[in-house]
Amino acid sequence: MHSVTLKSAIPYYYYHVPSSSSSLNPRRLTQPHLIFPPNHHRPSLTCLSISASSAATTSASLNGSSFHSPTLAVKHIDVATLGNLCVDIVLNVPQLPPPDADRRKAYMDRLSASPPDKKYWEAGGNCNVTIAAARLGLHCTAIGHVGDEMYGQFLLDVLRDEGIGMVGMNEDNEAEASSASYETLLCWVLVDQLQRHGFCSRADFSKEPAFSWLSKLSLQVKTAIKQSKILFCNGYGFDELSPAVIASAVEYAVEVGTAIFFDPGPRGKSLSAGTHEEQGTLNLLLRMSDVLLLTSDEAESLTGIKNPILGGKELLKQGVQTKWVIVKMGPKGSILITKSGISCAPAFKVKVMDTVGCGDSFVAAIAYGFIHGMPMVNTLAIANAVGAATAMGCGAGRNVATLDKVIELVKASDLNEDDKFWNEVFDENLGVQEITAISKLAINGSDGRLNCVPLQKVVTELLPKLKSAELERKVPC
Repeated sequence: MHSVTLKSAIPYYYYHVPSSSSSLNPRRLTQPHLIFPPNHHRPSLTCLSISASSAATTSASLNGSSFHSPTLAVKHIDVATLGNLCVDIVLNVPQLPPPDADRRKAYMDRLSASPPDKKYWEAGGNCNVTIAAARLGLHCTAIGHVGDEMYGQFLLDVLRDEGIGMVGMNEDNEAEASSASYETLLCWVLVDQLQRHGFCSRADFSKEPAFSWLSKLSLQVKTAIKQSKILFCNGYGFDELSPAVIASAVEYAVEVGTAIFFDPGPRGKSLSAGTHEEQGTLNLLLRMSDVLLLTSDEAESLTGIKNPILGGKELLKQGVQTKWVIVKMGPKGSILITKSGISCAPAFKVKVMDTVGCGDSFVAAIAYGFIHGMPMVNTLAIANAVGAATAMGCGAGRNVATLDKVIELVKASDLNEDDKFWNEVFDENLGVQEITAISKLAINGSDGRLNCVPLQKVVTELLPKLKSAELERKVPC
């Protein structure tokens, strides 16, 4: 492998005015197509090159992760997200919407009849991932479609203010550009008096994806994927984009050496029983993703295996280039499974205010650890901290974890250790793999196949990285 360190000029936002030959819709002059805003600090960039004739893939390995490309490429975007861009409208309601589809749609239509006060608006969907990742110092861009109206402008403004770029997925279809299918997707986040959540969007009431008119990847989208170290996809992307478009993005990411992160979320179960195209693209994502992220329930629904470690091992076995399977265990913590070992980290103790956005924040921190080649237990620890910091706030979007809150949690080092739970998880026949676990009370060392890592050691290694990221975000250009 040959690596060259480059000093890059700062990429900037600009507004692309398409020519007549452009595949972009000329009406959409407010859609930015380069990746970073003007005052975003940029560090040195590493350029990886690979000989096209090399049979053995030359790669930069990060604890079992790798970035590889058949051609010279500069990957100056850390994380790009695919689709799932929406504006959350967060409202307190006396009761959640009814389960019946017709009544539920009528309920949503009543809410939509007039725009709610802007104080209830929040960036949602994959904006949560990019905002949390940007606050950790990663350079991010959102790939997706937003409409040319007030909600779309709101989303663009939020992303710009957080130092995140945007690449629009648009097609030159002037005749239909003013139709409802071109509008920014709204998600009504409804919270009742018991703090239970209900969600409604127009994607819930259509058999077609919200942006079914999108049929191909534009050159701008391909360029963003090629320039990214990680492409993040989740199950909710199927609500907006066709399986064919998602599959095209995945296949292109594999071709250009961009690592794929996939979180099927609650949609994984319905996709596995969905149309032939949905099932095919879901299977493609499960096989070709470098990192899979699931809850224990989601892992069980996809594998039929209750034990989260055994379920993760099954997904790892079925994968073609899967390196990590991460199982999120909520307040218990998280587990990272590789072909060579298992890592576990208990969650941090916090007062939970709202769980919306916690999983997205967790993903952002996993990407941080993956890119920086951190030890796997350290990656889980920082992901648990970022998820917990988000849970302490109210709602997602701009309310996800801040870096100072994450640092505060890591310094406090208050773990929710539950020996009984972890012993039950480890009780099954897990093979000969070594298990590495963080413990607040442990002394560093091994006990049979269990390797205990003291929490204080992890904290000592994490804090300098987090403080460095905090300093970098404060440095003016």
